Amino acid sequence: MVEQVEPPSSDPSPVPVMTSGSYPARAGNRVRLLIDGLPAFRRICEAIDSAQRSVWTTIAFMWPAFEMPDSRGTALDALNQAAGRGLDVRIIFWRPDEETGSLRRNAFWGTAGHLSLLRNRYRHLNVRWDRASAGYCQHQKSWLIDAGMEGQTSFVGGINLNPNSMVAPGHAGEGQNHDVYLELSGPSAVDVQHNFVQRWNEASERDAMDGLCGAQAACPLPFPTTIPKQGGPSLVQIQRTVPGGRYCDGTAAPAAACFDIGAGEQTIAAQYIAALRGARSAIYIENQYVEVPEIVAELDRALARGVQVVLVMPAVPELVPRAYDALDRRAVFDARAALGRFPNFTFAGLAGRTRDGRRTPVYVHSKLMIVDDAWATVGSCNLHRFSLYGNCEMNAAIWCPAAVTQMRIELFREHLDLDTSGLDCRGALKAFQSVVRANRDRFIAGDPQWQGLAFGLDVTTYGRQRQFSALAIATGQEMPSLPTSC
Repeated sequence: MVEQVEPPSSDPSPVPVMTSGSYPARAGNRVRLLIDGLPAFRRICEAIDSAQRSVWTTIAFMWPAFEMPDSRGTALDALNQAAGRGLDVRIIFWRPDEETGSLRRNAFWGTAGHLSLLRNRYRHLNVRWDRASAGYCQHQKSWLIDAGMEGQTSFVGGINLNPNSMVAPGHAGEGQNHDVYLELSGPSAVDVQHNFVQRWNEASERDAMDGLCGAQAACPLPFPTTIPKQGGPSLVQIQRTVPGGRYCDGTAAPAAACFDIGAGEQTIAAQYIAALRGARSAIYIENQYVEVPEIVAELDRALARGVQVVLVMPAVPELVPRAYDALDRRAVFDARAALGRFPNFTFAGLAGRTRDGRRTPVYVHSKLMIVDDAWATVGSCNLHRFSLYGNCEMNAAIWCPAAVTQMRIELFREHLDLDTSGLDCRGALKAFQSVVRANRDRFIAGDPQWQGLAFGLDVTTYGRQRQFSALAIATGQEMPSLPTSC
């Protein structure tokens, strides 16, 4: 056990703004965290209903049968209704290549059937398909309402359009996901618009016979030239992962410095590292994967200097146990397991309640980090080598203690069924640790009467054993050993 070391200061963490990237940090934004699919898509639909000029969206994964909330029909139905009102509706879908072909079953990737569906039922929609570099994903998830207008609104996050995403906070069933979107209005919304235009104009399939659909799909878009007015207190920077060679047109966003996008962009990776290094008191992470050596090493250093760290991941990891036998990955998994030696480290998963009172695992799909209640990032980027260095990703980084603290309060209210508004960031993470350890004990005893959703996992065995199977969480019949730390 490593000796607990108090941090040198309780001041807000000095997380720097990235100075090399496509977009500057812009003051005067309003941000709002939308937790889980039902509230997020309900709010997005409200924004679509009130749109005056346009609705644009970038979609990585979508099931055609996925339905929006409140009897609005499928996502394509909701978008087509907006187009029927005369709005400019544009969609960029990811098209998997042969290396990522196994993911086609979850993507609307432009098959003959998909094209027929669009042409027969959704002819007012304008669609382009876009590949990533070989073996990677166009993973951005964003929605833009009234791009270019004074009141434009954007949504940046990680929620896919499939039935597992349509979950209400705190009420998860078998196989459902926890995820988030960030609603953004103000000057930084122009950078979400710029990203869309850059992708639309250079979508890889734009010249292919089956690469676009819709009356305006062949038409390029102009880059934005005006910045929306300020509407809130948050400093926000839109950050991306873009491999080199994806784009040629480096037209800068309004009031942004020129950036060589042809060489690629990795501002998300750089920002994650800088945020972890700057943390003084508390780091809270929700992520589908945490398996990048540099990230794990920075977490180890933060814990060693006394920072309180909470890491929330899927209770049942997606990776099969044999993945841990790969020599090129074993070291990072071992390093992650070693974080459990610190008493200030908490490792947790989520499990919801079924109608008959059982517990069932919730898949953590969110990509979110909070540092010192002063800085946060929300977006599509996993802490995985593909997301940080190969996919096309987009996150929004936020510098605003009031807004970031509110995010933490709302997340902990769901995960712990606890009001942490009276606690500072360090105290809130200690409360998180206490609750999940108690919930872990209840899990081992076969008692589903937990407080909230979060419960402690054993980082030393995570993924190496399937001890947190759906059966184990639902019935308590498969009992894992006690964790060395939660």
